[in-house]
Amino acid sequence: MSDMKAGEAGESLLISALNACRARLKAFIRGRTAVRDDVDDILQEVTWQLMKVEQPVENVAAWLFRAARNEMIDRARKKHEVSLPGYLTADNEDFPEQEIAETLFGVPQTPEEEYLNMLLWEELGQALSELPPPQREVFEKTEFEGYSMKMLAEETGDSVQALLSRKHKAV
Repeated sequence: MSDMKAGEAGESLLISALNACRARLKAFIRGRTAVRDDVDDILQEVTWQLMKVEQPVENVAAWLFRAARNEMIDRARKKHEVSLPGYLTADNEDFPEQEIAETLFGVPQTPEEEYLNMLLWEELGQALSELPPPQREVFEKTEFEGYSMKMLAEETGDSVQALLSRKHKAV
């Protein structure tokens, strides 16, 4: 029973020390973390680590700052998923393929757009010329001439699956 009270007293001292330096610790983490959402997560993780530490901690504040620094280093080492904002926004922003389509098929408004249009067509033409004729034909007819796969299958006598395979290889 006395061990339990001693454990509770030690835990109480840890919590008191944590509360005493929480604001400074949070500012320390905030100043060294690129992602603002990570601040509370790191603080929570460090608090959890403090509660499960088995050996007595003499200088709780120093231990907390060292643990926070180590946690930030660990998080920086891990690979983070990077969101692609253009794909995730709810507004009607253009997707990159729409921008390319507009550049290729739209009417250039400036000399820069006209030059970009010319460069894209040259590169696309070069890439298409390197394809085997069956793959090039499927790509050109479905992308430029408006054929559906079913229409092209009827015209060529090939199965839709074979045409899809050719187009996939072309892309």
